[in-house]
Amino acid sequence: MFQGVSADVDAAMWGTALENTKEKQAERKKENAKYYNCSAVGSDEVGTGDYFGPIVVTATFVSKEDIPFLEKLGVGDSKKIDDSKILKIAPEIAKKIKYKSVILSNREYNENYTKDINMNKIKAILHNRVLYQLVNEVRPKYDYIIVDEFAREARYYDYIKDQKVIQRNITFMTKAEDKNMAVACGSIISRYIFCLLYTSPSPRD
Repeated sequence: MFQGVSADVDAAMWGTALENTKEKQAERKKENAKYYNCSAVGSDEVGTGDYFGPIVVTATFVSKEDIPFLEKLGVGDSKKIDDSKILKIAPEIAKKIKYKSVILSNREYNENYTKDINMNKIKAILHNRVLYQLVNEVRPKYDYIIVDEFAREARYYDYIKDQKVIQRNITFMTKAEDKNMAVACGSIISRYIFCLLYTSPSPRD
């Protein structure tokens, strides 16, 4: 029991401490393993922080059997991989892994952004598009559909409520590219495409 003026602060501190117990850490590790050692569809994007570049969103399907191959390539969070390695491993991933990508150019971004559509809504629309295409065209046998969380689930679906088709049953998680190979591959392929477009002498607007 906590009493006094700072009772809520004291209680919150203890709550944080309890979250870091060995039991909680073990529970989180088990939960992360469930999403790592599985067959999954996952998506991630790049370019949302770059003024001059396009926004690229990619969804991939990674089966459990693909994981050793990807580990051997050194697949992980693309933010922790330099451009030279991205350019080397992304084509190898694309040869083996099913994926769908969408590119939003600067011109298209500016047209949409001026209509009072914020960045998270644009991202939600693009993620929904590639996820729906991959799931319904490739028809993979997956355990989970995973998106690196940039908006709460309810907000995400509110952003795309007016879309003609909506992909549901998505698991949203923070730092998903570290926890799931499909999201990691989506991040790497997106960054590969972004690098090719961004360094192209003739921008594709």
